[in-house]
Amino acid sequence: MTYSRADRKGAHRANYERNRKRILATEDTCALCGHPVDFSLKAPHPMSATIDHIIPVAKNGHPSDISNLQLTHWTCNRQKSDKIFKQGHQTKQVVGNRNLPQSLDWIEYNSKQTQQKQNNKQGAKKTVIRVRRRVKG
Repeated sequence: MTYSRADRKGAHRANYERNRKRILATEDTCALCGHPVDFSLKAPHPMSATIDHIIPVAKNGHPSDISNLQLTHWTCNRQKSDKIFKQGHQTKQVVGNRNLPQSLDWIEYNSKQTQQKQNNKQGAKKTVIRVRRRVKG
């Protein structure tokens, strides 16, 4: 007995293709690893662009709903297979089109850097070093 997926044949095929094109046109970052996707690479290149179902069709995910589709690398999609990631695993900060783990609060880091630069401009004097060159004559 063969299993026919709804996004490959049937009523959902046209909607899947439409949403696939929309995702390929609007996103440029792999949703699983966070690295940029090179659209010039074609399958079966490991880093080529593919569309992944967030909740797999085999686990009753919607085959063509755009909220269930995401851009991934071919290898990232193969490694994910039909797994479902826990919702609690996601972080609060969204970078690109993927929730990345935050090792450092970059927003706070950036504001500290900006504040330090402003303090340096206001309070410190610039040191100018002049170099004289001797001209051989």
